[in-house]
Amino acid sequence: MMLAIDVGNTLSKLAVFDRNEIIFIQKEERLSATSIRQLFNQYQDIRSVIVASVKDPEEPYQPLFPEGIPLIILNHNTPLPIKIDYDTPETLGMDRLSAVVAAHHLFPGKNALVIESGTCITYDLIDAKGFYRGGSISPGIDLRFKALHNFTGKLPLVKPVKDAVLTAKSTETSIQSGVMNGIIAEINGIISVYDGIYENLTVILSGGNLDYFDKNLKNNIFAVPNIVLKGLNIIHNFNDKN
Repeated sequence: MMLAIDVGNTLSKLAVFDRNEIIFIQKEERLSATSIRQLFNQYQDIRSVIVASVKDPEEPYQPLFPEGIPLIILNHNTPLPIKIDYDTPETLGMDRLSAVVAAHHLFPGKNALVIESGTCITYDLIDAKGFYRGGSISPGIDLRFKALHNFTGKLPLVKPVKDAVLTAKSTETSIQSGVMNGIIAEINGIISVYDGIYENLTVILSGGNLDYFDKNLKNNIFAVPNIVLKGLNIIHNFNDKN
């Protein structure tokens, strides 16, 4: 068994893999030695750990785990089963990197656009030859709602909804319409541009806010939950063999 940890902007996600299958997953606001110790007590066959963090990659993670457990802290120098075509690989988010590794593994020989909807919405392209070509980052749902509330005098802080109306008749629903329908239009538009550049484009949607969009987009999209964790498992296995 192997433990994969994705330290995100909002939550940390932990998954226990038995070979290539997730058999346990949990989310935490902050990693703690207590919860990790409980996890190792519950799954005593865990033999190694891989961590990807969008925060400080130099944080000392080793003391959180039992002594002698092999640990991979994913960074731009970690050997990967893909090639990186990115001007500043040292600044590339490890969540984005893990996601495209998973996409290439799940859809080999395909041009793939990975869209992750979480704190931010990221768009990342890996081509059919396994070259990560880069992508883009835009504000996620909560960031957009908070920005409208924090940088205006009277607009309330509202919650996201599925199937927001287009022509709203209250301030609250107008904000929901602008944010939710705006994101859908953004995603559809970016997919259309990539589709015009890359033949037979495979589009993958993942992230914590996946459920808000997977049924509201025009294009045929593959929903792949936990794509970052799956990518970490693939990277771990690649390094374990080398």
